[in-house]
Amino acid sequence: MSDRKTQFDKALLGLRSLVMSGEFAASARLPEVALAERLGISRTPLRQAMDRLVAEGLLERIETGGCRAARFTLDDINDAIELRGVIEGTAARLAAERGADPVKLEEARYVLEAIDGALMQPDNIDFDAYVHENARFHALLAGMSGSQIIEREVARISQLPLASPSAFLREQELIPDFSASLVIAQGQHRAILEAIVAREGARAEALSREHARLARRNLDYLANAGPGVATRVPGLSLLSAE
Repeated sequence: MSDRKTQFDKALLGLRSLVMSGEFAASARLPEVALAERLGISRTPLRQAMDRLVAEGLLERIETGGCRAARFTLDDINDAIELRGVIEGTAARLAAERGADPVKLEEARYVLEAIDGALMQPDNIDFDAYVHENARFHALLAGMSGSQIIEREVARISQLPLASPSAFLREQELIPDFSASLVIAQGQHRAILEAIVAREGARAEALSREHARLARRNLDYLANAGPGVATRVPGLSLLSAE
């Protein structure tokens, strides 16, 4: 990997983390010089990272120059989650109708077995493993569509704050019956895969859209959970009161 690519990746990961954690005040211009020093990079990769985050929707251009952190309403994020469900549903339907790659199907089965292992002990769930394998399953689901456009759009919408399939998976202590919801989600994973294998496109699509709505319920709960929660959930601090 070239040093230029390494510097860009460092800038992108660092800047995205700072934005998602609510580091920047609403409407405040991002201080480029201070940020470059803080992240240990030059301003060129920082500006490239800012361009990427503008494209993702996490940053906004300021008319007088520079960027600021975007702000979102609860409806914005609910819409983003709903849109992810629509796109993932389309991916599942296309996978069923076109016939998914057998290699991807086998990998998806392996991933679901790994999730079963993470959930094996209800009182001691391996959340790190669940987060990792859940992300793999959703990436595979997008890939099964056979469409690079679908894959790209799933990846793009998942970059928005709180719209990712893994957005709420590290806040289990904040959500009642969270462990039970993971078991429900895993059941939905298996049902989606079964529908794809059975070439049931409409069912695969409907199941995928319903699966995304689990995230909406978690978002609604966390958004009303009181002060202090926003600092613990990446992206939640970007919600505006409007």
